[in-house]
Amino acid sequence: MKQEIQLSDHFTYRKLLRFTVPSIAMMIFTSVYGVVDGFFVSNFVGKTPFAAVNFIMPFLMILGGFGFMFGTGGSALVSKTLGEGDSVRANRLFSMLTYTCLGTGILVSVLGILVIRPVASILGAEGEMLRLCVLYGRIILLANPAFMLQMYFQSFFVTAQKPQLGLYSTVASGVTNILFDALFVGLFQWGVAGAALATICGQLIGGIFPMVYFARPNSSLLRLTRTQFYGKELMKTCTNGSSELLNNISMSLVGMLYNVQLMKYAGENGVAAYGVLMYVSLIFMGTFIGYSIGTAPIIGFHYGAKNHKELRGVLRKSLVIIGISSVCMVLLGECLAYPLSKIFVGYDDTLFRLTRSGFICFSFSFLFAGIGIYGSGFFTALNNGLVSAFISFLRTLVFQVAAILVLPVFFGVNGIWISLVVAEGMAALVTVCFMVGLRKKYRY
Repeated sequence: MKQEIQLSDHFTYRKLLRFTVPSIAMMIFTSVYGVVDGFFVSNFVGKTPFAAVNFIMPFLMILGGFGFMFGTGGSALVSKTLGEGDSVRANRLFSMLTYTCLGTGILVSVLGILVIRPVASILGAEGEMLRLCVLYGRIILLANPAFMLQMYFQSFFVTAQKPQLGLYSTVASGVTNILFDALFVGLFQWGVAGAALATICGQLIGGIFPMVYFARPNSSLLRLTRTQFYGKELMKTCTNGSSELLNNISMSLVGMLYNVQLMKYAGENGVAAYGVLMYVSLIFMGTFIGYSIGTAPIIGFHYGAKNHKELRGVLRKSLVIIGISSVCMVLLGECLAYPLSKIFVGYDDTLFRLTRSGFICFSFSFLFAGIGIYGSGFFTALNNGLVSAFISFLRTLVFQVAAILVLPVFFGVNGIWISLVVAEGMAALVTVCFMVGLRKKYRY
């Protein structure tokens, strides 16, 4: 039996990959069951319901993103506290953040259910598409507190030195979603309502299981205990995790802008094609996000312990791993453009050709995305929320908005597909500049 890896260990390439693989698999699997959700809606319900689900999804992801903020910002603070040797305070902080995340989830759910119809209408949904957007969204929002907790605990399972448990929780959540998709959508023919119900069944598993685990005596570094309100630390968590929240919000806002532009240049087919690209790109991006989540507690711990040599080693190894992975992903994306487009929208030749063309252009964004995602997560782990948020703000909002507004004027619908490539390339350049500029401050 292999010895459990500790945050305080020296990390070789082998040990670094062993420790981060569960987080990577966790994010990939989360993306995969989202892809399966889209597959069932597209093939068993139809093009308009599939477009409706994709149309309202960015708004739903904004509301769920608060869990990611508490998770990434909080895990950086808690892992730093563990590195300083204060496990009692670390557990109290962890508990306070968990209860805050749950309470925020309930509040956000209520507000989301109230405003989802006017939001969908403002974005341009009407008629049957508007009805389906509201139906799907309101059902999903019933489980938003559990979804936020699921996002939150993805980071804290790694901090607790139990990344495998995080993976098992995600797998259980995903399998539940897939099975109920087959039952509700495929067999019972409940349409988008069935897809939404299947999703919340999975989210309940992913949110409730970690709460039960951490509430009981366990062998991890963390446990839910009696706590108190730490206002300063909560503010630090929100500030530090704001880059991830901003990243989530920006991606969702940009997703809405993509939909608006695609309705203008390609109509409903464009929105459906973009939905396929988003589902599949989540798997590729999930690899980088999972690696960033997996390495963040290591970075936070050694930063807190002032072990600058190990911090420097983890960064250098990570850049090599991300570089190699980025090239492989571009090649894989080009190879999978045809079969994946066929699987999702092969029933409509025009939609299939549009999706395949977009996929071929879109895949080149994977060459640059890894460095921006990892760079933002790296500075979050160093408790520098300002730099992390700035990178995310430029990467997911400023550069993409500029590209998606300008490029289609010259290149039509192809300009929409290549806008992400341009935005990710510029963000990678900015990230490298920050890493070089701050190397002496953090001694990495």
